[in-house]
Amino acid sequence: MNSTPLSSRTVDERGNGTLEIFPIEPTEAVLLALFTELFTDHWDKIHFGPLIQGAVFEIKADAPPHKIGMLDGYLTVDFGTWHFHLCIGEHKGTKRNPCPPDLAQHRRTARAEFYRRLNPDGTVGSWGFRTFNGHDEQQITIFLPNPFLSDEMKFLKQPDWSRLALWDDLRRRYLGLEPDPKDRSGKTMFHG
Repeated sequence: MNSTPLSSRTVDERGNGTLEIFPIEPTEAVLLALFTELFTDHWDKIHFGPLIQGAVFEIKADAPPHKIGMLDGYLTVDFGTWHFHLCIGEHKGTKRNPCPPDLAQHRRTARAEFYRRLNPDGTVGSWGFRTFNGHDEQQITIFLPNPFLSDEMKFLKQPDWSRLALWDDLRRRYLGLEPDPKDRSGKTMFHG
């Protein structure tokens, strides 16, 4: 599924290092397909949660979700004992309690992007996907498998480049981009 990406760019996120950003159109159809795939087919390979100044949640599910659904613009990913909601589509509220348009716009995903974090030497050290609402507040980050880390988030002695398979596949299908040798140029990852 190629969602016709916007042009990529490199940004210096104060305190978070340099990111190469690969935006996609944040339509409900594209986001529903991507989140459904990630949480249905790759739940055991990803970590996820908000990544904001002062807080990083690196949640790993221990089983696939029981249900993924949509209601009033909200994606729900239900793992049984816990779940989360993301507003990725048109949100109206109820007839009795309609949502004001400006609040609906604030809640809905307005920006969606794949990213790769650059190490200080310009090599790539981590890969992911994230969304932001209409006020540019982060909703979620999906941390994709990293060749420098095990599934348990322990540093590997040698990079395992096979762990970039999901990144390569998502880039090809959602961005129309083939694997990039730059993704395999690093020796480790740095975080700050």
